Amino acid sequence: MAISFNNALGIHQHTVGVREKNAGVISTNIAQSNTPGFKAKGMDFDRALKMATSGTSFGLSRTDGRHISATSAAPGETLYRLPTQPDTGDGNTVDVDLERNLFMQNQLRHQASIDFLGGKFKNMTKAIKGE
Repeated sequence: MAISFNNALGIHQHTVGVREKNAGVISTNIAQSNTPGFKAKGMDFDRALKMATSGTSFGLSRTDGRHISATSAAPGETLYRLPTQPDTGDGNTVDVDLERNLFMQNQLRHQASIDFLGGKFKNMTKAIKGE
């Protein structure tokens, strides 16, 4: 009997990748917090997750029949955030406190998905061994 990883792992197999991309966007914002004119960016997590779970392609075409199709998407596009603080005169829209909070929240949820997947793999290993 074959194991269906989609059924066994659920949505968590997709959330890990989306959360990693989101962490990259947030950490870029934090790193650029002192760069004049830098505009903070964000990701629509729900939309990115829908793209990842549906296998939506992100516009790459195959030029040879032997190429692997690119259906597992780079999830989500980044959009500019609405500023939450008044302009300090340099045009930078990064609110460092907000970004740190978003980063911590994202990392906690990422770790929860990793822990969940670890438990699923542990149980599948036990089932394969017959324990």
